[in-house]
Amino acid sequence: MSSQKRLLWISDLMLLAVAMVWGTSYGVAKVALAFYPVLGLLALRFGLTFVVLLPALRSLRHVKPSTLAGAVGTGGLLLSVLLAETFGISLTRASNAAFLISLCVVLTPLVEWALLRRKPTGVEWLAVLLSLAGAVMVSGGVFIPTAGDALILLAALLRALMVCVTRRVMHESTLAPLSVTAVQAGTVALGSFGAAIISEFVFASAQWHALPALAGHGTFWTSVVYLVLACTLFAFFAQNFAVKRSSPTRVALLMGSEPAFGALFAYAWLGEQLSVWGWLGGGLMVLGSLLAAVPWQRNAGTSVVLRSAVSSDA
Repeated sequence: MSSQKRLLWISDLMLLAVAMVWGTSYGVAKVALAFYPVLGLLALRFGLTFVVLLPALRSLRHVKPSTLAGAVGTGGLLLSVLLAETFGISLTRASNAAFLISLCVVLTPLVEWALLRRKPTGVEWLAVLLSLAGAVMVSGGVFIPTAGDALILLAALLRALMVCVTRRVMHESTLAPLSVTAVQAGTVALGSFGAAIISEFVFASAQWHALPALAGHGTFWTSVVYLVLACTLFAFFAQNFAVKRSSPTRVALLMGSEPAFGALFAYAWLGEQLSVWGWLGGGLMVLGSLLAAVPWQRNAGTSVVLRSAVSSDA
């Protein structure tokens, strides 16, 4: 197997791990939000991430301003995703959030087609349809979104846009994925802190106050550590690493198992209940992500065939 194919498989496995981690993040974030407001939690989570990643910023000394601007731009998009997503989580069930955010799988091929002029393959469209069918089954076929659900749907659209923009930035950039993650974390932390201050003084909304003490608030701090280490440091580095070596649609589809992990965690950790249709719909989403992980190629005609993983490399 060539080094390029090995890197692709490694990135696929990393993305599946990200799907598992991010699936659990909805339940963990909902627990943390019971102790601390949305903007304050985002500023804390990404501020700690930025501090940990400070050494990765050394590579910025020789970077072009346009390259740095691209990384900051993806950080701004990430901030918008997280604002919609986290406020949505605070207003809906964790399992609902996990399933609805997966609709970015449906939206990513359309955004990619519009921005990057890459037409999705037949297999990718099949995986998209499976994910869409799964989302309909989860909603019971009739879906009237609450305010929280609507925010999660907005986050799904913004996430699809971010994957495509990050793909373009990473493809044209000489920055290491860890450096991009550091810039994104700093942008989100600064944006969240600024929004919290504005909310406090302009709208009299308490989005920033004293942090819970370590003693007696172990659940909160354990949640924060998990969100920083697993859901931010590892997850965003893995996504930036993978999106440079794959297409945005493949990245989105590989992470399509995220809602199933999210529903399982919400059921086991928060006691949320899901119908049989919901579990079946989640299964279709997982199937769609597995389809994306299988190596396919076009034959001499127009059909798509499965390529052997052990075939000799040219």
